[in-house]
Amino acid sequence: MATDSPAFEQVSIIDLIRYGGSRFSEAGLTFGHSYDNALDEATQLVLHALHLPHDLSPVYGPSRVTADEKAKVLALFERRINERVPAAYLTGEAWFAGLSFKSDRRALVPRSPIAELILAGFEPWLGGRGVERVLDLCTGSGCIAIATGHYHPHWQVDGADINDDALSLAVENKERLHAGNVTLRKSDLFDGLKGEVYDLIVTNPPYVTDAETDALPKEYSYEPELGLRAGDDGLDLALRILRDAPEHLSEHGLLICEVGEAEQALADLLPELPMAWVEFKVGQMGIFVVERHDLVEQHAKIKQLADARR
Repeated sequence: MATDSPAFEQVSIIDLIRYGGSRFSEAGLTFGHSYDNALDEATQLVLHALHLPHDLSPVYGPSRVTADEKAKVLALFERRINERVPAAYLTGEAWFAGLSFKSDRRALVPRSPIAELILAGFEPWLGGRGVERVLDLCTGSGCIAIATGHYHPHWQVDGADINDDALSLAVENKERLHAGNVTLRKSDLFDGLKGEVYDLIVTNPPYVTDAETDALPKEYSYEPELGLRAGDDGLDLALRILRDAPEHLSEHGLLICEVGEAEQALADLLPELPMAWVEFKVGQMGIFVVERHDLVEQHAKIKQLADARR
């Protein structure tokens, strides 16, 4: 039986990407959620609307689209421009450490450079030391915990968060990626982890200052503020983590913590604490590594600073 052939437009995939990139730049959108430029974000939206893989070969760029496909792409472009919704929330998907995560407003969009550390097996920082148990504190969507468990199937990984909505999303991502070695737990930082000890603790806590949070572009208003705001200098949670981490680290345990632009404020507060700031492929990104024994040595000072935040 004959069927009507789809009517193709004189518009290609690459034409739509170029158009989207131009419109996004013209509209002055903010790019801080997985992608850092207009063309990459336009590419994400076009491929999603066309049901094509995110790593589609450029050879398909000249392929023409149908009128219906073009309309779907343009509708996504209009929402991105008019509503300023992050692209990951429009597509429901974010890529982190080479893995596809479900992404929605229950948690921040996955975007931490810690992904690079996960793919490198946390070396050279682990220095070959044995790891059995890992904690991802403030797990949010579960991306760090689940990616760590995925690439290190012999490690037992806990992901902890205070927010029920975020944990429900993390559960869905655990199922999505079949992360059987990952356990998700509700905890206000370490409060719900009494007696638990880990060889490696990785954490990307809220670290945006109150003033910066209030001034963030509209794109960030769709994310839960609980995952961003962290006091006058962005260190309210980081200091509590530094204070309490030794109790939950094994003798030769390691803490990896992201504080973003609060890096200098933390270094000024704790000049005697030996924090190694990680250099990534794109430069330094406000992530430090510290040994348990150094946290123990500086515990009195850290506790004084953390307790004052209560």
